Amino acid sequence: MFKRSFHSRDRAGKAVKASKRSYREDLKLKMQQKMESPPIGSTLTSPIITLVVGREARLFACHEDVLSLSPFFAAALKGQFYESTSKKVVLPDEEPEVFSSVLEYLYKGDYYPRLLHDKRRNTWQLEDASDGFGRGSVESTVYHNGVGGVLLKDSVIYCTADKFGLDELKRLSLRKQGLQTGISVDVILRTARYAYENTPDQDAKLRAHFLALIIRSRKIFKRSGTMQNEMEIGGSKLFFDLFTAMSNHIDDIVDMTNNRSPKTI
Repeated sequence: MFKRSFHSRDRAGKAVKASKRSYREDLKLKMQQKMESPPIGSTLTSPIITLVVGREARLFACHEDVLSLSPFFAAALKGQFYESTSKKVVLPDEEPEVFSSVLEYLYKGDYYPRLLHDKRRNTWQLEDASDGFGRGSVESTVYHNGVGGVLLKDSVIYCTADKFGLDELKRLSLRKQGLQTGISVDVILRTARYAYENTPDQDAKLRAHFLALIIRSRKIFKRSGTMQNEMEIGGSKLFFDLFTAMSNHIDDIVDMTNNRSPKTI
């Protein structure tokens, strides 16, 4: 399920000043090909769907053709979630802030902060990054009412995209997640649990991201009382996967050492 070790390619590339090319430009053509209505950026004439989102019942509006880019909503508009007379879809379990980013992605191919690509150096950075080097963002976390705590926003978007059948959004959010920095241990572990609870076992990409993050930052995590408490509580596959990944990592180190000077542990 997971690689033997976490190499440098698992890490976000060194951020540099990027050109004004964004991820959404790469997705725009793909999204247009999926739509039977006018391309994104032109005048949309399909009906407007009202969406009632979250516990506070926040209202959103979206063109039916745009919303139907998601297999989930294409089915929902024909199913029990859809009130045909009022053209309304009720989504009480979604987080409004996260759903707003999903709609922004459906219309623009990206969500704030945008992902900018320097094609010449093949590196990525976040728009309005907090450290000036393309990493970190004021938009990095979101309060999740269902969890009762703060989570990494890109991870919640990833899980929401998985639910809505938006694979390109999953890839985008995962890449953005890798550019976030300065996140506290408790937020990382809470989000890792959330990721395990809201992704299928066969989808290991987001899970592997957290395993790699914990292993790379193991000196911090092993001193963390939060990490100790989480492990004692248990109840998640996270910790067995972490054990497996760290064992594989140690095996790789042993193999490399044995190649230079044969010996075993």
